[in-house]
Amino acid sequence: MRKLAIGIAASGALALTGLVAPAASAATTPDLVFSNVTVNSGKAIVAGTSGTVKVPVTYTLTHPSDLTIDYKQTFAGVILYRGTLKSFGNTIEPDPTAPKCVITATAATTVTESCTETLFIDSSDSLFEAADATTWKAAGSYNQIDQDDDDSDGHVSFGFHTDLWGPIGSGVQIKRAAKVTADASPEPVKKGATLTVTGKLTRADWASGRYTGYVSQKATLQFRAKGASGYTTVKTVTSGTGGALRTTTKATKDGYYRYVFAGTTTTGAATAAGDYVDVR
Repeated sequence: MRKLAIGIAASGALALTGLVAPAASAATTPDLVFSNVTVNSGKAIVAGTSGTVKVPVTYTLTHPSDLTIDYKQTFAGVILYRGTLKSFGNTIEPDPTAPKCVITATAATTVTESCTETLFIDSSDSLFEAADATTWKAAGSYNQIDQDDDDSDGHVSFGFHTDLWGPIGSGVQIKRAAKVTADASPEPVKKGATLTVTGKLTRADWASGRYTGYVSQKATLQFRAKGASGYTTVKTVTSGTGGALRTTTKATKDGYYRYVFAGTTTTGAATAAGDYVDVR
């Protein structure tokens, strides 16, 4: 889905879907420099099918000393996008409040600030398809609005100008959240008997808003003996139809069994809750 919604102005009028109209000829492009951009502390972002993920973004902004960015009519921030600057596949914009910026240097014609902002990723509103599970780029954004919404004279006007610089920084990976379960049976079990450990590996499907089976993926079966502090790997299992996991092992002592999925380039890691088995 192509989307451009520069929402860092609190006004709903700035939540535009589709292409932004060409800027008026009177608009000018200020000389802004965005640097030292770090998204989510350099870690991948993992999003499920519900809820909101808060993503911190830090950056350095250098702008002309005579430019006022008031977050009422002029706005600056960092957005995430996939695709190209002229042809977005999707975008994620900042929280509609001003970033927290501290002046770190001043020169004859410029001011440099260290800034922190927050991106709110609501998968039901921001992520739409499997293609969104990829490396996103960051861009610096500057926006100006010129709005007259007083209709008492029978006239209203709205002008919106935006400038984007990108890609900047190293970008960030957005991944689909995964879930995995484990169930060992029979319970209780005789010592030396065969245990069957089943489970299911699923991951977020942003298009449908559900978790669906993740097939042909490796998961490790792990065991932690009663009283022990850590798990050890028993064997590796490959998920089948619908993400099903199934294997057998010999029951030797009381303890917990779980499946662990290490994740992929498009999907986050997941660990099942340990299922306790009483061996008699």
